[in-house]
Amino acid sequence: MLISLIAATVLADQLTKAAALSLLSLGTAVPVLPSFNFSLGFNEGASFGMMGGIMAGKPLLMAALTGALTLAFAVMAFRAQHALERAGFALVVGGALGNIIDRVRQGAVTDFLDFYWRDWHWPTFNIADIAITLGAVLILAASLPLRRRKEPLLDQN
Repeated sequence: MLISLIAATVLADQLTKAAALSLLSLGTAVPVLPSFNFSLGFNEGASFGMMGGIMAGKPLLMAALTGALTLAFAVMAFRAQHALERAGFALVVGGALGNIIDRVRQGAVTDFLDFYWRDWHWPTFNIADIAITLGAVLILAASLPLRRRKEPLLDQN
């Protein structure tokens, strides 16, 4: 299940990015719903444009740093004991791999989901970013005290 979820995440991310690249034009927003557009953009930084200035022009360095973190999360995914935690790590790994593929292939991550309110726009993002965020939420949910299994008390005799 773990590898299937990672693969499905990468596939969904790459297919939607391919569609965005073929159907959208840079700088042209396509209204979908009130407060939501498809708008093609490219991100050289981390998720939601963080560190964009620092990492501009360094896609292989960004891919290497992200790759190291992704490997660590993959190890944690295989070691996780609870299904919710494993799913969370799988989503993070799948999303990170989707963004690494973009960095290696084209030097930046393809973004196309644009949510806004009046003149304020959330940073444009993609399916990989959604997977990473959802994965982090699942990992946190799995760590809540209500979700933890109570270990049986050891006999003190």
